[in-house]
Amino acid sequence: MAIRLYAEPKLMNPIMIVGWPGIGNIGIITIDTLCEITGAEEFGEIESIYFFSPKKVIIRSGLLETLEFPKNKFFHTRLEKNDVIFFIGEEQPKKSIASGYAEGEEAYRMANLVIDVAVKFGCRRIYTSGAAVSYIHHTIKSKVWAVPNMKHLIREVKQYPNTVLMSHIENRAGRGFIAGLNGLLLGVAKKRGLEGICLMGEIPIYFQGLPIPYPAASRSVLEVFSTILGIPIDFSGFDELYRDVEIQIEDIYHQIPAEVKHQLDRLKESMREKQRELEPLTDENRKKLWDEIANFLKGDTGDEGAV
Repeated sequence: MAIRLYAEPKLMNPIMIVGWPGIGNIGIITIDTLCEITGAEEFGEIESIYFFSPKKVIIRSGLLETLEFPKNKFFHTRLEKNDVIFFIGEEQPKKSIASGYAEGEEAYRMANLVIDVAVKFGCRRIYTSGAAVSYIHHTIKSKVWAVPNMKHLIREVKQYPNTVLMSHIENRAGRGFIAGLNGLLLGVAKKRGLEGICLMGEIPIYFQGLPIPYPAASRSVLEVFSTILGIPIDFSGFDELYRDVEIQIEDIYHQIPAEVKHQLDRLKESMREKQRELEPLTDENRKKLWDEIANFLKGDTGDEGAV
């Protein structure tokens, strides 16, 4: 059996909230924080040996002791509004490292195992969380993009604070795409009759390729979960924890080539003046901006400080 439960808690009206690493680690930071502030207790896992290669070999006193695999853990907590099951995966199964996203039979099987646990404990709704790569400036508050898997959920999603339906984002023509297990899990949940909503915090396109977290987006998603779960969240500890990351983000921003940085600063002013409407950026300018940022992320600018 790929699922191993250490306990079977008695849960009332539970929901499930799921997170994996991804761009900016937005989802995993969100779910880790929720687990911590709600005092969630571990009660099971999906055994990683069925999905992943070992991360490393553990040796003690000269003897090979064990193989270490990415962890995939279930936690539970009791809240006044809903009991909650959290699932946190340290890695998404994929065909190859080069593919970058969860895909194929193993990803589909893992998604179904997560849903198996949700069904076993009576969950009727699943939330996933991740990143929404967007034309925003890092000094502007991240919005939360939402994708429900059933039509009747749209009205509810529209009531969430600082949230917009992904299909309503400019130039998307009512369409969208969610890569990896965040999207796959919503589809599997729908197929098996469970409601599902993905909440994605915006991350600027010029940070999407960098190996650093983007806690500002996680903070926005946490504010939405505060409403959903009916719990207050004290962000003082959260902000203190990620203060060094925010400083690092500013340092990286100042390394961006002057021409690109000038366009991004214009974007910032446009977003403030037009209340986040992006009409001043034409399709041609968007492509030019993206090409220049992509070159910067690849280190093609020639600047020694490029990351």
